[in-house]
Amino acid sequence: MRSLSDVLEHLKTTLQGEKVCTFDIIEALHERGIGLLVFIFALPAALPLPGFGINFIIALPLLILTAQQALGRHNIWFPEKLKYKSISREKFVKFLDAAKPYIQKLELLTKPRLEFITTGVMSHLIGVSGLIMSLSICVPLPLTNTVPAFGIALMGLGVIMRDGLSVLAGMIIGLCWVAMISYVLLFIGAEGLDMVKDAIKSLL
Repeated sequence: MRSLSDVLEHLKTTLQGEKVCTFDIIEALHERGIGLLVFIFALPAALPLPGFGINFIIALPLLILTAQQALGRHNIWFPEKLKYKSISREKFVKFLDAAKPYIQKLELLTKPRLEFITTGVMSHLIGVSGLIMSLSICVPLPLTNTVPAFGIALMGLGVIMRDGLSVLAGMIIGLCWVAMISYVLLFIGAEGLDMVKDAIKSLL
């Protein structure tokens, strides 16, 4: 099995032309399944790239993918507008290059283990967990998308590498974050979200 960094490196040479769209990525990576696409779309938020509004940009494709994963779909569907939404190939390649060091570090920690967690009925649970995390990414707070997106990316990597432990770690990280945000909203309210935002800013 090729490493994920090798697959993404191959993707850079496979995609030609000045623009890269979602359809191009689906066509190039169809044999790797939905897990790799979830990983790719989660990366922009999982990487430490501050900027208000990025959650809205990445949430929609993640919602679509994780919902299909929860339903057990094998053929990936995207709305036409999103399917052909494109960015320059230069920016896409720069993004992959920036992500590569983080991916290689994660690969050192992953290996095939507890494989039953990554397939069958468990794959539906992975999709449901990812969908919940994707919904939390929509919360309009700067940088708060990083934790659930990292959880999604870790689950996606676990599915790709057949590493059930990585899947479990991603679930725990992402769902604990969602539980914390939900608690703040229910019992503290908007003021609690401001506290979370200020706490995050104080750490930067």
